[in-house]
Amino acid sequence: MRKGEVCSYNEKWALLFTEEAEKLNLILRNEIVCIYHIGSTSFPGLKAKPIIDIMAVVKVINIVDKYNIKMQEIGYEPKGENGIFGRRYFQKGGDHRTHHVHINQIGSYEIKRHLAFRDYLRL
Repeated sequence: MRKGEVCSYNEKWALLFTEEAEKLNLILRNEIVCIYHIGSTSFPGLKAKPIIDIMAVVKVINIVDKYNIKMQEIGYEPKGENGIFGRRYFQKGGDHRTHHVHINQIGSYEIKRHLAFRDYLRL
């Protein structure tokens, strides 16, 4: 059973995002438009579950499926849409998750929704 843990802000979270974004760029380099640090670990000073949430924006979402094996090689479990139409979702760390990657096609409403929430909390 997974336990939810909330921790004080850790300055390493920004570095962990950057390191993982570089790995994703290497794998999806021809497909990626941009990558964002989203979720509670992206807010300096905020207590959070220590899971780095990443949102990648790609040109064509269906092409992401051909990278599942490469994602597995760096520790991610492909979850397909995982309940959100048009998204590809990956988890890293099993029951002790360290990262979530949400991949959406450019123009998706989910991109706007995630960024609006993140930016609102940063005000």
